[in-house]
Amino acid sequence: MSTPLTDIVLDIDALVTEDDTPLDIFSEKQQRLLTEPLYSSWAGPKDETEGTPRSFLVLANVGMFYALNQPPLVPDVFLSLDVQLPEDWWRHKKHRSYFFWEIGKPPEVVIEIVSNREGNELGSTLRDYARIGVPYYVVYDPMKELGDQTLRIYEAHVGKYVPRLDRYFDGVGLGVALWDGVYEDMQATWLRWADDQGVVIPTGAEAKIIEAQRAERLAAKLRELGVDPDQLKA
Repeated sequence: MSTPLTDIVLDIDALVTEDDTPLDIFSEKQQRLLTEPLYSSWAGPKDETEGTPRSFLVLANVGMFYALNQPPLVPDVFLSLDVQLPEDWWRHKKHRSYFFWEIGKPPEVVIEIVSNREGNELGSTLRDYARIGVPYYVVYDPMKELGDQTLRIYEAHVGKYVPRLDRYFDGVGLGVALWDGVYEDMQATWLRWADDQGVVIPTGAEAKIIEAQRAERLAAKLRELGVDPDQLKA
């Protein structure tokens, strides 16, 4: 009879879950642009049976411990569905990283942001994510360090990744899109989450602007109809 994996991992406090590796400015901002909007503006995909939103985690630069005696994989960003942090996450180290034997599954999407040629994103890193069962792997290469393509998307097929042209992931309820714009005073082409129509998921700040614009358009329409919107608020 085999010993459960959770019984084998006795000294989880001895694992190194942080290495304090610094990020360049673009990568740091890009990571936050791929995490904050989902918590601010995305309810998560709906459960097909119950119609209620499914829970999710989207994390940046967090270690994924997938096997005993193996160093973690540390993607720039990953999204995992039907997962949530326990309320007392700070009490136990096993809740501060993504341990497969605790969570029970790999994430649905992994994203790597290329800033140099040291990450081997199209070689061993790609093979590692395929081997541990990540369904979708996205490589964003804004400076074209790895070739002529800025964006590469892969889908798992029989244990290997095959290139994918479609940027929308049906099983996730999200896709990705390239967006030219200003984020936190930095003009660049950014990788962003998007819906099935390619519309980007707004940040919290963008959502407030969109709501204010929508309210102003409604107020203008009411004035055209001879209604004072300020009286409706009273």
